[in-house]
Amino acid sequence: MIKMKLHWQILVALLLAVVCGSLSGTDAGLLGVSFYAVFNFIGTLFLNVLKMLIVPLVVSSIIVGIAGIGSGSAFSRLGLKTLLYYVTTSLLAILVGLVMVNMVAPGMVDGEPARHLIGLSENAGDVASKVAGKGVGDLVNIFLRMVPTNVIAAAADGQMLGLIFFSLLFGFFMTKIDEPYAESLYKFWQGMFQVMMQITDWVMKFAPIGVFGLVAKVIASTGYSAFVPLAWFFLSVLAGLAVHFLVVLPLLLYFVGRVNPLRHYRAMAPALLTAFSTSSSAATLPLTMECVEKNAGVSNRTSSFVLPLGATVNMDGTALYECVAAMFIAQAYGIDLGFVQQFTIVLMALVTSIGVAAIPSASLVAIAIILAAIGLPVEAIGLILAVDRILDMCRTSVNVFSDSCGTVIIARITGEDGVLGEPSLLKR
Repeated sequence: MIKMKLHWQILVALLLAVVCGSLSGTDAGLLGVSFYAVFNFIGTLFLNVLKMLIVPLVVSSIIVGIAGIGSGSAFSRLGLKTLLYYVTTSLLAILVGLVMVNMVAPGMVDGEPARHLIGLSENAGDVASKVAGKGVGDLVNIFLRMVPTNVIAAAADGQMLGLIFFSLLFGFFMTKIDEPYAESLYKFWQGMFQVMMQITDWVMKFAPIGVFGLVAKVIASTGYSAFVPLAWFFLSVLAGLAVHFLVVLPLLLYFVGRVNPLRHYRAMAPALLTAFSTSSSAATLPLTMECVEKNAGVSNRTSSFVLPLGATVNMDGTALYECVAAMFIAQAYGIDLGFVQQFTIVLMALVTSIGVAAIPSASLVAIAIILAAIGLPVEAIGLILAVDRILDMCRTSVNVFSDSCGTVIIARITGEDGVLGEPSLLKR
């Protein structure tokens, strides 16, 4: 029996949703139950399951990731340079996405918010009241929320900033206690993380059903007009990824690494094509290492440290995508986000792209965290799933290319010779 891959299942579900939603409308039903209510039930149930995963998934992944990075010699000079590069490029990617989404405004159609077109049900006034009323003086509250008075209450209330900060501290100081206790804690959280990944994999098997319910509900109530803002969102993300891939990263290679970016594109072509087809940085990692070592000339000492770490924590494309998605939903509600809210999006996109990068379908969880942080509902995530597969392929290629650029740059600034045919910077 031939098993259809998940992205094809989602595509089939999307097509069925368009047909069923357009045929049923909001009134048709069977045995006194409207099809619209059934669509709404399926979509809401899927979103509730996604929300259920957020707290244990984020906490376990961050603690395990930080404990792994912070042990042994990971915070050596090589480690610090690597982390600095990853934070910098992720921040640059987010800022590119922020500029792009503000320029294109995909959540606006003919100058009007696209809320009704894409079937967002929550009252725009209620949403605006949660987001508005913030000024530059409230910026300090973002940092106050990072230190919760009660971690359990923060988890219950969905205050993810505080939970992420606590998880970062917990993971770091796990490496400072005696070995027997540190090992036991690490095994516990690693086990928790593995369980949550298994649950996430299981939940994503039902993604086609969830997408069917969410999209069919929108089509039943609004018709095909929902695809107009969705198309602009798709193009905004692609444009942002293209700028980061073709402009930002090559400039870093040229000015910081002092190498020819075109040589690096040629060296990484096999890995980039594999990343595009598999949508997995982890699955592409062996080929990425081979291309970086054999084609680009980076030593195994550098690539074996920088690349696996990058496959875990460096997700430039994912960070950009999260930022554009959050801004798109805000625009669709007609909410003009000020500096504080946009700063919160940048901060949350940066932290979540690092903290949950290795998790399957991490972007869905991360987007939900960002929306909750600024007071926006998560219902539009289901619509984004309709175009997520192609965008996932593109952002994975950007993620892998950024990892490889970091490896080349770090090899160059640490004095390696012959990287992309160039002599060591230390000899110049």
